[in-house]
Formats: sequence, C-alpha cells, structure tokens
Amino acid sequence: MAEVETEVKGRSIVVTINRPQVHNCVDAETAQLLFEAVQSFRRDRDLDVLVLTGAGDVSFCSGADLKHVESLIARPGADESGPMGISRVTDLDKPTIAAVNGYCLAGGLELACWCDFRVASHNASFGNPARRWGVPLIDGGTQRLPRIVGLGNALYLIETGIVIDAAGALRMGLVQEVVPDGQALPRALELAEAIVEYPRVSVKNDRRAVYEGLSPPLAEGIRLEAEVHRSSLADPEMAERLRQYVAGQRPLLPHPPACP
Repeated sequence: MAEVETEVKGRSIVVTINRPQVHNCVDAETAQLLFEAVQSFRRDRDLDVLVLTGAGDVSFCSGADLKHVESLIARPGADESGPMGISRVTDLDKPTIAAVNGYCLAGGLELACWCDFRVASHNASFGNPARRWGVPLIDGGTQRLPRIVGLGNALYLIETGIVIDAAGALRMGLVQEVVPDGQALPRALELAEAIVEYPRVSVKNDRRAVYEGLSPPLAEGIRLEAEVHRSSLADPEMAERLRQYVAGQRPLLPHPPACP
C-alpha cells in the first residue's frame, strides 16, 4: 500500500499518511507523496476541501522519521516545500482540515498546524517531544503555532517538549472540536461537506483575507524559520542526540498538571 493514500469524497479529498507501523512518521518518500497530493488537489477544479489525517487510531503523525532524517532534509524540493513535504506551501487557495487521531507530535503537529483548523479525537495528544533530540521546528511550527495559540502557549509547547491531551489542546485553541475516538475523520468530512455547499469564491476570499491580513506575512516567517535553523541542523549535539534516539534512549519529558 502507498505511504500516502488519497480518496475523493464528493468535492473533498482525504489525504491519509499511511505508515501506522511507525506511528505515521514521515520519511522522504512520504513527504514527496504528500506534496504531490496537495499539488493534485490544487489543480483539481472539482475539489474544494482537503482533509489531512493519519491511518489507524493510534497516530495522526508522530513527526519526521528520525532514523532517516538526513534523507528527509535532502529530498529534492525540500527547501521549497518543506522537509515534511507541504509545510512551506503557503499559497494554497482552498480550505484544509486536520482530522487528528492519537499522537500529533513534532513535525506532525506542524502538519496539523498547516491546516486551517483541527478536529481531534478524544485520544489525541499534541506536543514537541523531539525537543529532547535538539531537532528544531523547521516545518512552520515557530510561525504557525504562535498564530494559532498565542505566544505564551506556543513557547510553552516549543520549549518544554510537553505533550498535552485533546482537552488541553481545546482550551488552548489548538483544536476547534474534540469528538469521540474514531470520529475525527467523519466529523471533519461533515464540516467539509458544509463548506463545499457555500459559494466558493467568498470562502476562498475570506480565507485569503485572513492569511494575508496576518503580520508579518506567513511566507516571510517561514523563510526566517528556515534560515535561523541552518545552524541547528549542523549542530553536533543534535547529531549525538539522534544517535541516542536510535539507540533507544528516551530522556523524560515534563508532564502537564492534572485538570482541576
């Protein structure tokens, strides 16, 4: 089976990261297939909404495949489209929804933030545990996350590596709806079906006005992120931490407090 699967549902398309055996982490092939799926959606005049999800109930996407991170970064076109495949695509003019089930971590969180909004199952969890390995957010996380949840919440997630549950993500504004386990994709498609019934020009123009009205422009911020992290990718300490990761060493992360 393909590492990325697509299925047309009326005027919507479901793009599924299909590597459940490795928690839907993204390698170079997966990144390329994600890029191709988004480009196909862009060109298809009969499709109005893209829903991004992960195969199975355990993971939406656990991030980059850290055992093959060099090939991910070296993938042809990665500088333009982003290592994870689509994060630097900022000129798409149609709505996108993330249907998040299970783990949504590191680069997976960045992919979810690439979408316009997020529907999460009750078992979803969100965070940046790759902080332990020194792996930077270079797929839009430093730019999109503060725009979505605010500065303090973004830095809390980015700097601590903490992983929060769906309820915490809802309070933070990271997700817009939390639904029972297994219902994130059906609910996202339900919302997509509503969107496609609206006059498409006004939806697209409202969306454009929102994104272009943010300051500084997202594309400029994405370029800044890529530039400042060149030294992060060359850091010997990150290379050593990745060797520890491959060896199975897992430093502990802080845990969020229990809800009162």
